[in-house]
Amino acid sequence: MTEASRSADGGRFLLTTAAFVIVVAGMREAQGVLVPFLLSGFIAIISAPALFFLRAYRVPSVIAIILVILAIASIGLLLGVLVGNAVDDFSSQLPTYQAKLKTLTGEGLQWLSGMGVPVPEQIFSKLLDPAKAMSMAAQGLSSLGGLLTNTFLILLTVVFILLEASSFPAKLRRILANPEQSFPHFDQFIDNIKRYMVIKTGTSLLTGAIIYLWLLVVGVDYPVLWGVIAFFLNFVPNIGSIIAAIPALLLALVQLGPGGTAWAALGYLLANNLVGNVIEPRFMGKGLGLSSLVVFLSLVFWGWVLGTVGMFLSVPLTMTIKIALDSNDSTRWLAILLGPEVDDEPEQNKPGSLLRWRLPHKHESDE
Repeated sequence: MTEASRSADGGRFLLTTAAFVIVVAGMREAQGVLVPFLLSGFIAIISAPALFFLRAYRVPSVIAIILVILAIASIGLLLGVLVGNAVDDFSSQLPTYQAKLKTLTGEGLQWLSGMGVPVPEQIFSKLLDPAKAMSMAAQGLSSLGGLLTNTFLILLTVVFILLEASSFPAKLRRILANPEQSFPHFDQFIDNIKRYMVIKTGTSLLTGAIIYLWLLVVGVDYPVLWGVIAFFLNFVPNIGSIIAAIPALLLALVQLGPGGTAWAALGYLLANNLVGNVIEPRFMGKGLGLSSLVVFLSLVFWGWVLGTVGMFLSVPLTMTIKIALDSNDSTRWLAILLGPEVDDEPEQNKPGSLLRWRLPHKHESDE
């Protein structure tokens, strides 16, 4: 490699890095406007199959969109009423729960000391205080209520996205220089995002329903609230289910004692293992997964850029980037790095995978 080519590569790297920093800084400054539009985009992607289904049965576009928007608004209103009341009640009872939890923690520390396991109470109260964890959960729930002020803007944006959904492919064909070659890649990119969001939403809904029914049977207060939290945090693999379980299990400990907490924990283990390890891989395949490190880093990054909502959208946003990288031959290696551990045979060749591309084996590339 000549000195000129090395200098050109270095300049290109610096230019790309500078552009990335500028874009991220702009997104962070514009999060108040950007977050509602991102939510609108994901809601439109999830609801698009229902719109196309209605149109396939010759329902006029305007009527189909009205029906879809009414369904979205009804679900949002129902969740807002149920979860809003539960959050208000939970927040009002929080001091009582914290006091009981602090008493149980003190009794647990005394029991450990009696068993010969000394635990400094001051250090424990600063680093591992369960009451603080419950308080943080209440604050996080309250912060999500701020999205309700943007409900009208979100729904209006969803309407316009759905109105443009049918005409966008035709516009794209006119923009692309070589539509016959480029359009299939873009079409596959959109299809993979849509299918990922639909499957992930379905499995998250199943997880939330199982958690709700289980906690309802066990007798933990606010089962609807914990089911909704499990639904949203299921979009964050690995650590999302743990975060969703902590406040519910702490409440179960205050309410029902160790036995009830064990039953509640068993429900979380069964739900997340059934959905995360059996059902979801069956429909999605590992080809659209992310490594555990990428999941954690995306949670931190998008949370810093977009706030609390960015944490919920961290994995869908990162998955969108991964699918976009995978759609181009020159950036496919980055998609592989973002993905989970791969076998010798690419997961995309196996049944159930959403991705269609295939890497050549070594002996094929040598030919």
